[in-house]
Amino acid sequence: MTDYSTCTITQYPTPVLMDRAKPVAEINDEIRVLAERMIDIMVETKGVGLAGPQAGVNLRLFVVSIDGTKENAKCYINPTIKVEGSVVASEEGCLSLPGIYGKIKRFSKCTVTATGLDGNEFTEVGEGLLGRALQHEHDHLEGRMIKDRLGYAAKLRSKKPLEELEAEYEKTQSENK
Repeated sequence: MTDYSTCTITQYPTPVLMDRAKPVAEINDEIRVLAERMIDIMVETKGVGLAGPQAGVNLRLFVVSIDGTKENAKCYINPTIKVEGSVVASEEGCLSLPGIYGKIKRFSKCTVTATGLDGNEFTEVGEGLLGRALQHEHDHLEGRMIKDRLGYAAKLRSKKPLEELEAEYEKTQSENK
């Protein structure tokens, strides 16, 4: 059994962030502990969402709370997404990419079908911030990050901070050998 109670935010360029996440096979106590820990991390860091890969776990689940509270947090397991509407650019950041921000183009509306922690399937329509958060977190499950969606100018601005994150990762990896 894996102990997810101590997982923390995984930062770029950790490989799990660039991999397509694997489906959750069974909703059990292990997954419930993981979801609870992810909600705690999201609330502590003042985020509105967190995906499994961001917690270092290669599983298809994410949590979202638009108001940033634990009480309103919801877990989406093995979600599928359908996007529609116009494309809107808006400023985004990411807990796994500290210091990286930019205008990201996303669809104005999406419909997510997922399984909840209770094992029941549900469908949710997201517009505005909720729609944006659902698309952002779903991207993480596909191995995509906001750095992959930045426009040219934002990519140039992000070059140095990304290189610093890469250098820090390499340093940590060599220290752990």
